Amino acid sequence: MKKTLVVFAHPYLEHSNSNAELINFYVRHQHFTLRDLYEEYPDFHIAAFRERKRIKNYDRFIFQLPLIWFGMPPLLKLWIDEVFDRDWLKEDHYNPLEGKEVHILVTTGGKERSFSKEGTYKYTVEELISGLIVSLNVFKANVKNVKVVYEANKLSKKDIILHKQEFVELLNQ
Repeated sequence: MKKTLVVFAHPYLEHSNSNAELINFYVRHQHFTLRDLYEEYPDFHIAAFRERKRIKNYDRFIFQLPLIWFGMPPLLKLWIDEVFDRDWLKEDHYNPLEGKEVHILVTTGGKERSFSKEGTYKYTVEELISGLIVSLNVFKANVKNVKVVYEANKLSKKDIILHKQEFVELLNQ
């Protein structure tokens, strides 16, 4: 089983049943390590050295986030800015992200049809979180998939469980 770090960033977790259900899944499985950035860094002071050291121990990464004002949550952006080290890109340095499997799970309250060139917002979710995707690509991570859960705030318990099962299947491919 791949040792997996879940980098979770949701500033309003108490209002998100769908995210809470997945967190419960991670907690119940020993090969997942959940890092809730908003719980760990409520003051936005990130221990970058400790985080860099930590990520070296994982085979796979999951970035789980809600879409916040058409982008990633601010604490996740700050975490990337402070933790991803440009020295990793140098030829003689170890890059802990290189070749590592990455999955991205995004929740949004919007409808799927709204996130298209013809839709209300004129952009796809992938385009709106492109800063995360490009950063991972620059550091030569292997972004396997981006799963988007639309209308996450309106899902029934059954729908949440179905999305969780789909995501687990993606992880097992």
